[in-house]
Amino acid sequence: MWSRTIDWDAGDWRDVAACRDTEPDLFFPVGTTGLAVDQIEAAKAVCRRCQAQSACLEFALATNQESGVWGGTAEEERRKVRKAWLARHRPVSA
Repeated sequence: MWSRTIDWDAGDWRDVAACRDTEPDLFFPVGTTGLAVDQIEAAKAVCRRCQAQSACLEFALATNQESGVWGGTAEEERRKVRKAWLARHRPVSA
């Protein structure tokens, strides 16, 4: 896909991810209102204390993870961030 190694592919960040010891369903709320808002905030709290947060977000952006909380971002936040991410990673024409 990309011609150079990107952060999410360097080392195994999943081994140190704080979410490893958390119920996976927390990171995949149903909806974006009501109780889902509290669930999203709880998932983001796990992300904030995670040493792999930036690698996780890079993975989510590179692999276009559309659902769930990844790297401390919810779905809508990640859509906005991904546009800028894609522009930075677009191959440069020779």
